[in-house]
Amino acid sequence: MAGIGFVLRKLSRQDNLMGLFQAYVYSSLISTGPWIFTIVSLGGITFIAGKFTSIETISEFRRVVIYNFSFSLVFTAPVYMVVTRFLADSIYDRNVERTPGILVGSTLLVFAYEVPLSVWFYFGYANISSALAFSAVINFLLISEIWLISVFVTALKDYKTVVAAFGFGMLFGVLATGLLVDEYDLIGILNSFSLGLSLIVALLVARIFAEYPYRFKDPFAFLVYFPKYWEVAVSGVTYNTAVWVDKWIMWHAPESDHSLTKLPLYPNYDSAMFLAYLSIVPSMAMFVMSIETNFFEHYLKFYRDIQQKATLKDIRENHEVLIKAILSSARNFIVFQGCLTVVFILMAGPMFNLFKINFLQISIYRYGVLGSFFQTLTLFINIILSYFDCRRAYMTLQTIFLVTSASFTLAAYNLGFRYYGFGFYLACVLTFVISAVYLMRYVLKLPYHTFVTTNASVQKV
Repeated sequence: MAGIGFVLRKLSRQDNLMGLFQAYVYSSLISTGPWIFTIVSLGGITFIAGKFTSIETISEFRRVVIYNFSFSLVFTAPVYMVVTRFLADSIYDRNVERTPGILVGSTLLVFAYEVPLSVWFYFGYANISSALAFSAVINFLLISEIWLISVFVTALKDYKTVVAAFGFGMLFGVLATGLLVDEYDLIGILNSFSLGLSLIVALLVARIFAEYPYRFKDPFAFLVYFPKYWEVAVSGVTYNTAVWVDKWIMWHAPESDHSLTKLPLYPNYDSAMFLAYLSIVPSMAMFVMSIETNFFEHYLKFYRDIQQKATLKDIRENHEVLIKAILSSARNFIVFQGCLTVVFILMAGPMFNLFKINFLQISIYRYGVLGSFFQTLTLFINIILSYFDCRRAYMTLQTIFLVTSASFTLAAYNLGFRYYGFGFYLACVLTFVISAVYLMRYVLKLPYHTFVTTNASVQKV
């Protein structure tokens, strides 16, 4: 988050409304810009393709894309989490010469196990043509590469280029659809999206290499971090699995679409949850701003003063200020997102009617909006715990989220349609409560943890 924080703090310190406005616009682009561009692109591709092909073909395109986004996140997670830690340490030590090599090495590692897995899944398991299977594998690998590149992108300070890369890439994908869909149908649509992703990858890789113009060396240096930070790798897998496990379970509901491709989906559930996640987009700008300015500055002062041999009085004062910063950020987010959540729930009926959304989704959507609210609060807590290097606690909390989400979703599944989505909501609430209790207990004893439990010299003794 070094590059993000640098720019946000610079903008917020301009001491005028324009600087503050630019900071919020910047943080909104960072937190949701690529996501929004992807959504708009998929919408544009679907709209254009709909003029030339059938609804069934569009559904099959969505099916492959959803599967690729879902499983690429889970399978890429252990590598990009460990690489994130390695890159963060390298930036802190001002030793970034190995960055180009690490990008290549991590890509090779991910592809080494994702290629055989995706080939088996699409060529061996899924009941689809070989041409579509090949296109699906390429699309899967491109999405995985973007997750991996995003780790290196966060170290850049030129986010205009990053946002522009996503914008141009997705626009290119939409335009390519108009050229390919009429002749190549489903494969043309999927390849058009992949072409857009390819342009994004090319632009971002070029920007990363321009930022770090060093020779390729030690491409697998990050591998030593796996035994040292194994909790980080496990946390990445469990969190991303937890985010998707309710969808995987609901794909097998009686009301779901059991396609001949052997790739089931539940469009009403998936669409409702997708719309629910959109409810957190406005507050993500505040979320990033708060973490990277208010909290980070007090966090940095607390630890830097300790390194400079601060007095006990100063440490206690910094500790109190840091706690107030956390509570202030949490309060602002809860109030803002809480109000938005109420509005989205109350306005669900008129909104569904306006956009002609299937009303079978409305109860799932409302549970999803509530769940997204608590999930984002938990994300806020997780990031703070990551700053304090609470790796074991972070892993435990993600495991709780995974187990509760799977268990409660299965229970809701068995109770019937009216409870669909309630399991996800309940899991998010329970995980948030446990996470909040742990964070407050940890932060209240932060000086003790700093000098004793996380002190390397004490642990050696």
